[in-house]
Amino acid sequence: MPELNNRKPLDLRRRGIYLLPNLFTPAALFAGFYAIVQAMNGKFEHAAVAIFIAMIMDGLDGRVARLTHTQSEFGAQYDSLSDMVSFGVAPALIAYEWSLKGLGKWGWFAAFIYCAGTALRLARFNTNIDVVDKYSFQGLPSPAAAALVASFIWVMLDNHFTGHELRWYVCALTVFAGITMVSNLKYYSFKAVNMRKSVPFIVVFLFALFFIFVSVDPPSILFLLFFGYSLSGYVMHIWSLRKKNNGASPGVAP
Repeated sequence: MPELNNRKPLDLRRRGIYLLPNLFTPAALFAGFYAIVQAMNGKFEHAAVAIFIAMIMDGLDGRVARLTHTQSEFGAQYDSLSDMVSFGVAPALIAYEWSLKGLGKWGWFAAFIYCAGTALRLARFNTNIDVVDKYSFQGLPSPAAAALVASFIWVMLDNHFTGHELRWYVCALTVFAGITMVSNLKYYSFKAVNMRKSVPFIVVFLFALFFIFVSVDPPSILFLLFFGYSLSGYVMHIWSLRKKNNGASPGVAP
């Protein structure tokens, strides 16, 4: 057929499935599935750690695809479905099993708000991927929202709190994360960081110090980091409103 003969080899290549970046996506999906299984077995600390492993794998697949120029439509859709499991269903189920089920219908309602917020966040990201600003995200990214919920549960377990004691706090945090994901707040995306660009030696040293800093008390430090990141969108929004109001000159009466 003429249409097939005139098709460029590049088009045929892009319709294939690239192996390298898509090796990380099933790893992230498995970590999310593992978190669900561990939550159902009552091993909530293992479930929380699995969320962070899924987050690392999810970050790697996108980076590898961009560095090796192996982005594909299949990879984007596969990654989105994996994110829904790892950062939508898994954190909602962990929060519900650990704490929210003690609230009855309010508990599963809060979990559903988070789960629905993740689905809407991912759908909006996929439909706006060609027009979105690469330096910022619209709404809290779903991996950060999942890390916020998981790290809170992890740090509370580490301090020997029970889910029943903190059920209303977990409810508020879960709803907060779900609503913030579908908000119009701007969050820094870190995509401007060029991994192929040479950097001073001190930058590598600071990265090493960061990992040492996190290793001192992983649950507490990770929670503070992601809680601060989740609030950064609100702070930036308030700051921009203040600058806009201060920049507007008041009318002068004649």
